[in-house]
Amino acid sequence: MAQTKKRRRRKHRGTQGGRIDTRPARGRARSRAEAQQRARSRSKKKKPGERVPQPPSWSTALKKGAVAAVLFLGLLALFGQNPVTSVVVAVFMLGFYVPMAFMLDRFFHQRYLRKEAQKRAEREAQRTGARQAEG
Repeated sequence: MAQTKKRRRRKHRGTQGGRIDTRPARGRARSRAEAQQRARSRSKKKKPGERVPQPPSWSTALKKGAVAAVLFLGLLALFGQNPVTSVVVAVFMLGFYVPMAFMLDRFFHQRYLRKEAQKRAEREAQRTGARQAEG
């Protein structure tokens, strides 16, 4: 007699979290260290609202300064200032704002790095503290 139910072709493996992996593992099996590293990299993804400041660069500072100078030039032109005076003030603003933008970017980036290092140190202290409590 013909079989009415079709048998599964592949074994479905369930995970502890309840997810079912329908595709078989490809390639070689990961070692425990590789699996832990992959899990850590997945958990390190930032939340949508959380921004990571980029390292400071003179090119970004120059772009910010150029935007500020153009806005300042437009603002002065809007208020009816002499065009030559407006250009001179815009160039002065460019010269003032570029180093200021670089220093501000550097400040925020260094503050971010310090906070990340502090978080890392706290996690390491908790991990080593838990190990000492067991021993």
